[in-house]
Amino acid sequence: MVKTRPRPAVNGVASADRVLTVLSSFQIGDSALSLVELVERTGLIKSTIMRLMVSLETYGFVNRLADGRYMLASEVMRLNAVYQDALDLERHVLPRLHKLTGETGETASFYVKHGAYRLCQYRVNSPHRLRLHMQPGDMRPMDGAASAEALRTPYARAKDGLEPFYSSGATDPHAASMALPIFGPLHENIGALVLSGPAMRLTADYAKAIRSIFIEVADDLTRSLGGKSFGEEKGAHRAPAVDEAV
Repeated sequence: MVKTRPRPAVNGVASADRVLTVLSSFQIGDSALSLVELVERTGLIKSTIMRLMVSLETYGFVNRLADGRYMLASEVMRLNAVYQDALDLERHVLPRLHKLTGETGETASFYVKHGAYRLCQYRVNSPHRLRLHMQPGDMRPMDGAASAEALRTPYARAKDGLEPFYSSGATDPHAASMALPIFGPLHENIGALVLSGPAMRLTADYAKAIRSIFIEVADDLTRSLGGKSFGEEKGAHRAPAVDEAV
């Protein structure tokens, strides 16, 4: 059951608020919405929604189907393409990696899934002389490492809160890591925020000690990329620890 969206507060332009309320009522999985469903989701009255839909249809944001339902149209896709083209991932990721390394002293990375492998896309190395030697562009298998677990995690599992994955010894017997998935505006798994280091230094106890800062940075990166933060909500379920590592 979709919760009714509260009526928009009239702080800016009321008509714009109502238009955006209608557009944002469409969710992943909706092929089309009836007028009744739009009323339930927005809290607006039918006559208001019908007038707004005329304008939205004129500008190519919605199409009215033969059965009276409405679906999003091509202008939404065009704007998404503009957004994706303008999204500079490096600009969002690297400052957070520097923050994470500065706060923890360990190597911070951002991994993406690349076929049957996980690819290190960005990396900020630990200031310690003893550290893992990997560079952006290096690939590792989708094994039991924390980063692989994060890349396999769908939004449905993470939306109510998720503890960082921790692993020690999965790919390298001397390495350990912790990771969280990063989601985009369409709930897509964009990649994994990863902290890694020697297993003797990045122990399970140390991972617990830096848990809060790690989740804070992951939440900040998710919001920066347009996703919804899963934060540290009450009742969040814990991801199982894995006895293996990056």
